[in-house]
Amino acid sequence: MALIEAGIAAADPAAAVARGMAEVLADPPAPGGRWQIIALGKAARAMAEAALRALPGSEALVVTNAGNDASLPGARVMRAGHPQPDADGAAAADAVIAILQSLVSGDRVLALISGGGSAMLPAPAEGMSLADKQAVNRLLLASGADISQVNLIRQGLSRLKGGGWLRLSKAPVTALILSDVPGDDLRVIASGPTVAPVGTRAEAAALARHLSIWEQMPEPARMALSRPDDPRPLTEARNILVGSNAISLAAMVAAGADPAPIPLEGDVQDCAAAIWALAGGLRPGQALAFGGETTVRLVGSGMGGRNQELALRLALLAEDRPAPFDWAFASVGSDGRDGPGEAAGGLVGPGSLAAIRASGVDPVAALGNNDSTPALQAGGALVVTGATGTNVADLAVLVRA
Repeated sequence: MALIEAGIAAADPAAAVARGMAEVLADPPAPGGRWQIIALGKAARAMAEAALRALPGSEALVVTNAGNDASLPGARVMRAGHPQPDADGAAAADAVIAILQSLVSGDRVLALISGGGSAMLPAPAEGMSLADKQAVNRLLLASGADISQVNLIRQGLSRLKGGGWLRLSKAPVTALILSDVPGDDLRVIASGPTVAPVGTRAEAAALARHLSIWEQMPEPARMALSRPDDPRPLTEARNILVGSNAISLAAMVAAGADPAPIPLEGDVQDCAAAIWALAGGLRPGQALAFGGETTVRLVGSGMGGRNQELALRLALLAEDRPAPFDWAFASVGSDGRDGPGEAAGGLVGPGSLAAIRASGVDPVAALGNNDSTPALQAGGALVVTGATGTNVADLAVLVRA
């Protein structure tokens, strides 16, 4: 956990903004113009606070999730739903659109983008309602689609995602971006409001069919993905990456871990198997640091998240193929929230399953219902940190005693 905490500390949003401010200040507003700060995502408040210190007197709108939405002097803070878009987020989207359309060419927009922003700004495409957008989001979350696939479809159904801010803004845009996406594809972070989209609407429709969710999608959503793309070219923006999962992994290595030869990616069961396969090669006292984001296919109605499932599945694999030494494994969402509950992840060792079963919970049955939270809680293996104020995807550590 100390190694994971080092990784989270390296993603401090204020420090990330400070790293990018020199480039921001290189293009100031024209005489009579102003800075407009729009901060979006789980790290939005902390990023905006740092930006306001660097740009005193600027106007700021902060859109973030519950737990990160404390008031901020000099800013309007709007709470928005995550991971499911809600009416609060729709109101925040309207506010962002109104601000962008009110600017003039002499103004400058400082966009502060962090993970989680995609769900927080639901601006449904023409003909769609918020309920339609919510229905599609539920289908995507349950489909096992990876983050790039999810964002391809989300962008095709939104007025703000996939470069939407650039289409609406009357002023030049500079974005400081804190990445929660492995590989740091800027088109995917918060669904890329200041960059070109991942793909076309036709490609999004084809993906929905491939994921077997097309026929379940509301008719207005299918109609939106069947329309041609906007032919207008996007205006250019300066997009600056100031924090990422890779930077946090480097901090974990500096704190004493070795970089793992594989990332956290793909189906959570496959990832658990790949991680446990490395256990036999660990030296005494060695720790491996992992970063990335797995996917979970929802087959039940329980409470959990990808980090909790990863920890519980790895514990089961370790029981089937036990190691001849003591070990521990933790997997944690860097934002402090793993799934819809309040847990950040899971921390397991050789005795975790026995403790879970002693409490009367069957861990295999729990996984069959995607119910990892109560199982880990029963075994004293649940990690709860509260909101961290940042978000650079997931961090994990496997250590041999």
